[in-house]
Amino acid sequence: MVKKYGFFGLFMAFSLFCNAQLNLQPGKWKGTLQRQDGHHIPFELEIEKQGRKPVFYIINDTERMKTEDIVMSKDSILIKMPVFESYFRVKIISKDSINGVWIKGGSAKDLVMPFYAVSGKSRFPKKAPGNLQQIAGKWKMEFTRADQTKRPAIGEFRQQGQLIKGSVLTPAGDYRYLVGTLAADSMFLSTFDGVHALFFAAKITPGALKGNYYSSASLPEPFVAVKDANVTLDPPVTTLKEGASGLLDFSFKDLEGNTVSLKDARFKDKVVILQLMGSWCPNCMDEMAFLSAYYRKNKNRGIEIIALAYELSTDEARSRKSLKKFQEQFKVEYPMLITGVTVGDPQRTEKTLPQLTQIKVFPTTIFLDKKGRVSKINTSFYGPGTGTYHTEYKQEFEKTITKLLE
Repeated sequence: MVKKYGFFGLFMAFSLFCNAQLNLQPGKWKGTLQRQDGHHIPFELEIEKQGRKPVFYIINDTERMKTEDIVMSKDSILIKMPVFESYFRVKIISKDSINGVWIKGGSAKDLVMPFYAVSGKSRFPKKAPGNLQQIAGKWKMEFTRADQTKRPAIGEFRQQGQLIKGSVLTPAGDYRYLVGTLAADSMFLSTFDGVHALFFAAKITPGALKGNYYSSASLPEPFVAVKDANVTLDPPVTTLKEGASGLLDFSFKDLEGNTVSLKDARFKDKVVILQLMGSWCPNCMDEMAFLSAYYRKNKNRGIEIIALAYELSTDEARSRKSLKKFQEQFKVEYPMLITGVTVGDPQRTEKTLPQLTQIKVFPTTIFLDKKGRVSKINTSFYGPGTGTYHTEYKQEFEKTITKLLE
């Protein structure tokens, strides 16, 4: 009996030791994705204790992405992102340190990047401010791709001392919430949302920026920028094909396997918004949050919304699982349809909406009038990280709906 209780006591002590190892320090943490070139991508985490499991938050300015789908085993943790096919597999080094990898689902193969996080550290180390430059406002930016082609963008920044926030807008969308710091002649910005893993580093001279942009494990893109309060961008163009009637026609399955068509009675004599999206797309996530809330508030006005999903693969089960995360996260009440056509398919337009010219960007939003005809196509959604651009987008959206309802 003595030996039995002795073994039991030893087992309990070991169990308590293992549980102690799982007690991560609550509060703010610094996460870092490690690139092979040494230009790592930092972001902010916060850990809370809720019951026996920790809850992780990804912090992007005012956004707190809650990641509570967590699997713990001994000293290892699997942390699944709430929306995307993206997760962390880490090992607990101590209550103040974790180490592992970030894995993001892809069309051909997954992206895997080394990752570590430590508690109590800031996103960027504090440096002496020196003679701080004033960079708040709009910037005309130009990025150079690896193949040496150029792409335009707008930098929209707010500044409070050394703290800098804002976003970078492209002709098709935006890089969501960017947060960073200034020190003398240098600027650093970053963001992470489960798909976007971005880092900007630039040197500042009066009225100009010059630096590099790092996205996940991709090759860096040099960029230059000049202050320009009147800078604008030309959005990509998708239109009806010449001679097309303006009446779209499609039938796809929703997430429950039911076939949905524009000819269904639900959509008759109503204004219909088509949301061309994918569960891999951060801007689609922001648009989904906006459209879902808008629909709950305005569905009795005679409007309907249909999401058409272009996924990373033709695996229906994979697409459904990923889209279900969107549906649950944003409480989507309108149909989400699986087109069965991948985002990378060069024939994606012809296979789904052949009445249109090329679908160039995601999200793309198509407004149909009460007779089912295409009234407007929008190819430049700007999300909440863009400040006034998002406000103007929502105002123009409401103006379009009101006009169609009249």
